[in-house]
Amino acid sequence: MLYFSELLNRKVFTEDKIFVGKLQDLVFKLSDSAEITKVVVASKLDPKTIIDIADVVKLNGSVILKKNYHTKELEENELYLSKNLLDSQIIDISGDKMVRVNDVAIQNQPILYIAGVDIGLIGFLRWFGLEDLANKLFNRYGIKLSSQFLSWGDIQTLELSRGHVKIKTEQTKLQKIRPEDLADYLEQTNMENIGQVLRTFTLDHAGEVLNNLNLNYQVEFFKRNETKEAAHFMSHMEPEEAADVLVALPKKKREGLLELLNESSKKQIEGLLSISATPVGDIVSTEFLTFDSNVTAKDILKTVKEVGQDFGEILYVYFLNSEKQLVGVSSLKSVITQNPDASAFKFMKPQIEVVSLSTPESVVWKKLLKYKYYVLPVVDKDRQMIGLVKLDDVSELINKQL
Repeated sequence: MLYFSELLNRKVFTEDKIFVGKLQDLVFKLSDSAEITKVVVASKLDPKTIIDIADVVKLNGSVILKKNYHTKELEENELYLSKNLLDSQIIDISGDKMVRVNDVAIQNQPILYIAGVDIGLIGFLRWFGLEDLANKLFNRYGIKLSSQFLSWGDIQTLELSRGHVKIKTEQTKLQKIRPEDLADYLEQTNMENIGQVLRTFTLDHAGEVLNNLNLNYQVEFFKRNETKEAAHFMSHMEPEEAADVLVALPKKKREGLLELLNESSKKQIEGLLSISATPVGDIVSTEFLTFDSNVTAKDILKTVKEVGQDFGEILYVYFLNSEKQLVGVSSLKSVITQNPDASAFKFMKPQIEVVSLSTPESVVWKKLLKYKYYVLPVVDKDRQMIGLVKLDDVSELINKQL
């Protein structure tokens, strides 16, 4: 068995000892057997000469070509080993984690084909000629290093054009992977694969993955899918993410999706869309907690514990009167220090600086700096709370102005 790390940059000669260049890559056929079909040689005259494997007389040790070798082009079902497979991320289902291809094993009997990939430390060290040294060093301490090998039979390509791979398994098992990691991985593939994977998930889990995709991928996903199916997915996304997608979609698609959303999602998203059209709409967050002003510190902390995981961060809580008007604020830190049975109206701060949706951004950031606030509540004309503007979200604007 050969490793690609041992072949890369080997000198290539013809049978009559004419120097051709150095081996830069191998080409393999996208199939169950992953047959090596071509070699790629680089020289000063040509940085990429693709030669048919049938013209390779010897690959182990020196690379020898026939005198009259033939150059080829890459075919549709072929991929470069180095460019498309080596150093790619793969999903290790058994370990519920993302791993990386450190080296590729090549079997040369009876034909040349990819036997598997090495995802372990040895595969990485092999590139630097440190495999033997590392083994000797670890052996002194009674530790045996071994390759972490995945056979080609356990791997399947996830995308033809780029060749990113995953462990072959039922795609429902991909739900073990964190949505953030899975989204990063799926962004390396094509839209067809993204849709295929998401359809194997529950709608809740698919929504979590969609939330973590880049906006361009989100938009393309909803453009490609039939409106009724797309609405099912969108109803399980975070309202803020869904609103951003809708803004970027063509008007006809946007209206069709809104019409099919359930009432709860539709109301939330339409509210966000109306906010986005205002001067501060792009920087308003709708993640905030409100309570009746008669609630106790104990009840506040109980609610925070129950719903806190649904929020990015909770630094302040806000208090409303019977008419849902904003009447007070308290930092979560302050709530924690109170007597558990203390009513909010006894420790909340009634004097609150607020802004409206029509407040210019320049006024917003000046208020944040003047009063040394991290957040400012956004209210409507009736002083009912709409959202928050955070210092982090206007920091770029502040830097431009200062």
